[in-house]
Amino acid sequence: MTDHGENRPLAVVSGAGTGIGSATALALAARGHDVVAIGRRPDVLDRAAAGIRAATGAAVTVVAADLGEPAGAGRVAEALAGQAVDVLVNNAGGYVGRDGDGLAAVADQWRATFEANVLTAVLLTEELLPLLRRPGGRVVLLSSIAAQRGGGGPYSAAKAALHGWVLDLAAQLGPDGVTANVVSPGYIAETEFFAGRMTPQGHAARVAQTLVGRAGRPQDIADAVCWLAGESGGYVTGQIINVNGGSVLGR
Repeated sequence: MTDHGENRPLAVVSGAGTGIGSATALALAARGHDVVAIGRRPDVLDRAAAGIRAATGAAVTVVAADLGEPAGAGRVAEALAGQAVDVLVNNAGGYVGRDGDGLAAVADQWRATFEANVLTAVLLTEELLPLLRRPGGRVVLLSSIAAQRGGGGPYSAAKAALHGWVLDLAAQLGPDGVTANVVSPGYIAETEFFAGRMTPQGHAARVAQTLVGRAGRPQDIADAVCWLAGESGGYVTGQIINVNGGSVLGR
């Protein structure tokens, strides 16, 4: 674990190598946090970490781990070496396609999707619960607009599972002064999620569904996470924070 500066808060961000995770890690570092950046690809993480260090001067520790396995979450705890965690951002996840036909292929897709989007968050959070700062700790789960309007099959279902779980987390951690919330992004164009899958027509259709006439940016989501992570977010817990340009209203 890289030594972080005296009195600097510490943020742990999963899926921190690209897209929303990278933007969130950078934004938290710019606001005074040191960062533990987690992902499965060491080379991608190293590049993201170097950029954060150069831009902010923050201490950044890279942990390459598969958070779908208990050993991966344990590797993060080992790297922390008992240091208090001020902000835990569970961003790891993604869409898993179906490989083949038949029930076996359906089962494989659903299991893999649940593991990638739910189990990664559950295992990391459970492993780091003893290290969350009390009072003042923050837990943020990243969901998706698909959890509220469908359209993603197992991905929609997996992200919706985070919505139910965060209510239990908030009730469990609230008495200790720790908050737990979900940030649910709408269409964020500049991410690997849509790499190779988005046509110009698909992009235009998604922008047209918004009320503000543009696609979301990773920074839009990072800013929402930073609000929850900051002092002004201390009275917000057990909530689903929608950042979707008005594509889905008021749920």
